[in-house]
Amino acid sequence: MAVNLKSKEEIELIKISSLLVGETLAMLASELKPGISTLKLDTMANDFIRSHGAVPTFMGYHGYKYNTCISVNEEVVHGLPSNREVKDGDLVSIDIGVTKNGWIGDSAYSFGIGEVSAEKLKLMEVTYQCLYLGIAQALIGKRVGDISSAVQVFAEKNGYGVVRELVGHGVGKMLHEKPEVPNYGTRGNGPLLKEGMVIAIEPMINAGKRQVSQLNDKWTIVTADRKPSAHYEHTVAIVDKNQPLILSSFELIEGAIANNRELTHFKQVIEKIG
Repeated sequence: MAVNLKSKEEIELIKISSLLVGETLAMLASELKPGISTLKLDTMANDFIRSHGAVPTFMGYHGYKYNTCISVNEEVVHGLPSNREVKDGDLVSIDIGVTKNGWIGDSAYSFGIGEVSAEKLKLMEVTYQCLYLGIAQALIGKRVGDISSAVQVFAEKNGYGVVRELVGHGVGKMLHEKPEVPNYGTRGNGPLLKEGMVIAIEPMINAGKRQVSQLNDKWTIVTADRKPSAHYEHTVAIVDKNQPLILSSFELIEGAIANNRELTHFKQVIEKIG
């Protein structure tokens, strides 16, 4: 499959979908609390997305039966919504895709529920930083390996494991397009980043070893050592030699976190300490 380059108009349409993902995650952030089930969160996301004239991209994708992927603690990605209730101290990663006007936006965020351990907060902080270090390399003339290396080097410098089996990807009319965007690699290697490429950059970083396994449900990916994992994701357009263009947004999500006493954000803890 060749890389599909997007026009400015098409990138604007992807941005509309990407921002709706952020709005959906922000809505969920305002409702997240101990005792709420992941299935209820999934239903709320579906209702919100459809009320905005869009459809959840994940529903039906390769037979997937839910609108969101909600992964808790040692679950890396592709966690299935269920009647399981989130608990105080959980690290909950929510990944959502939205299709509107035929174009897809894809983004993910990891949330700390209640009193979260220092181990989890540090993992969330480093994974978050990995995302933005990778995005800083999303420039015309760079290569995918520049993004991959930036993520891997910072994660491993902090003693964490970088998942190899799952990668970021191109995004557009299809959820998964070329090129693949691994979270590990070598600077200067990999596909050349060209104007009009749109990619989802999504570090999946483990507190322990990098190895993962799949549960018997055929979807949920968990850490092999059962230590926690974090996941942040932005949809990004390659449009400039000096400045990346992030199409999704965390602004509303982090505003909702700040107003929800049931959540703990690593930024708030750092500010309190600092």
